[in-house]
Amino acid sequence: MDKFIVLLLVGYVTANTQPGLRQNRLGTEVPSLGDTSPGSVWPQPQSQTSTSQTYPVLAEKFAFTYTSSSFRCSLLDEAFKRYQMLIMNAAARSKLHFRPRAPYTITTLDINLMAKCEDYPSLDMNEAYSLDVGESSTQLQAESVWGILRGLETFSQLLWQTETGEILANKTNIIDHPRYSHRGILLDTSRHYLPLSVIFDNLEAMAYNKINVFHWHIVDDQSFPYVSEIYPDLSRKGAYTSLSHIYTPDDVAAVIEFARLRGIRVVPEFDTPGHSQSWGKGQPGLLTPCYSGDKPTGSYGPINPIVDSTYTFIQTLFTELRNVFPDKYIHLGGDEVSFACWQSNPDINNYMKNLNITGKYNELEQIYVQKVLNISGQIGFSYIVWQEVVDNQVQLKDDTVVEVWINNHPDEELAKVTKLGYRALLAAPWYLDYISTGEDWMKYYLEEPSNFNGTDAQKKLLIGGEACLWGEYVDGSNVTPRLWPRASAVAERLWSSKDVNDVTKATPRLHQHRCRMVKRGISAQPLHPGYCVHDWGNI
Repeated sequence: MDKFIVLLLVGYVTANTQPGLRQNRLGTEVPSLGDTSPGSVWPQPQSQTSTSQTYPVLAEKFAFTYTSSSFRCSLLDEAFKRYQMLIMNAAARSKLHFRPRAPYTITTLDINLMAKCEDYPSLDMNEAYSLDVGESSTQLQAESVWGILRGLETFSQLLWQTETGEILANKTNIIDHPRYSHRGILLDTSRHYLPLSVIFDNLEAMAYNKINVFHWHIVDDQSFPYVSEIYPDLSRKGAYTSLSHIYTPDDVAAVIEFARLRGIRVVPEFDTPGHSQSWGKGQPGLLTPCYSGDKPTGSYGPINPIVDSTYTFIQTLFTELRNVFPDKYIHLGGDEVSFACWQSNPDINNYMKNLNITGKYNELEQIYVQKVLNISGQIGFSYIVWQEVVDNQVQLKDDTVVEVWINNHPDEELAKVTKLGYRALLAAPWYLDYISTGEDWMKYYLEEPSNFNGTDAQKKLLIGGEACLWGEYVDGSNVTPRLWPRASAVAERLWSSKDVNDVTKATPRLHQHRCRMVKRGISAQPLHPGYCVHDWGNI
């Protein structure tokens, strides 16, 4: 038998093969590292049929081409350059140059985009695609540019290298679409500033995992790095340093554009009335003065809800944000509001007395949040809020999205939110700032979002979820390995079918995907003891 064919047959293991088990030092059985087929796809597609038939990919001549009926656009042209570079880099790393003798060699991926390109991704974008690696042609087809982007990532993952350096693809047919439309990552740039290069690296990793929302928790109590052109003192006085730890208008535009080219929405969060200490440094009169008896203490609490200047400021700032961030949605927060300072302030207590809501500080919060929601709606934003806004019975717009984050019966909260008719996101089980010894990705992988009591109509109101990495203990030095590949587990849960939930089968695939990310320059941490083969294997 031809030596080349023997090599391919030895290297190929079908996707259904049960991996062998070993034990880690905690006594947990985990699959051995190499027991999965080369060129496995993460997240797992909705439908994939592959055979042991392989075709060589002639990297030095490979090109992405449009079919005669395809629409074309610059966004796809940029994507072609990125993925062609991945293939060329893999070929360049090989010290051996094998000349294929196969009857069919892949030199092109034919792209059929069936509709005009959209400018920006949205909640309603269509990410479905079909991909066929066949005997005489290789074609990717989708009704939207976003589907083509997801298909390009899948195609890149199908490619694999032999020990001789040859790049191959198995005969494969894939029909794929995401299970949920909102698949997000929250990064916190207030508690620790994240350099632009780190944000770009993680946006790239999001694209490799088919994550489509960057939830940018850009400001908080600790710092205000967003540079407002209308209120420049917010960052001048509220950032850790106004010289370096800031995001200028050009920086923000660069993040939005980098994300757009990868089909990723950028949803900013400006959380009020709590989590706003840094705001007050650059906006006098915004925060509530705290009192001890009848004297101010010199400290400040949440945003002051009883003065007109607060709402003038919010309307002006949010109008600027509406012109900066192209996504329809803004995250307005509304969580963890401490009432202690409001309780101490005599002006607030007199205001509440006049409204006959004495002692009901949650009702005062309702008044504030309702006004901010109304302002946001008037200037053209739809909004996402944390679950406390619903718990406090604030009246919301019909297209409001409610994010469930408190990990205390989140299933009951999802049932309540969807029964009220609101769309929901699940974040509660996926707070990645909580770490533990061992392979904690498994518990994230096993969380099933739809396991709450509700009608079919309610289940459809759950539009996805987010993995959240808060910034107390991560900065540019460790945020990427802390996030990946743990967030990859959430990515597959939100993209793939509900029944794709076998940890034993997922482990070797995720190990392969982690090695793929490392090979592409993402500093993803290891799953367990083992190694990555960098000279051959993943593209």
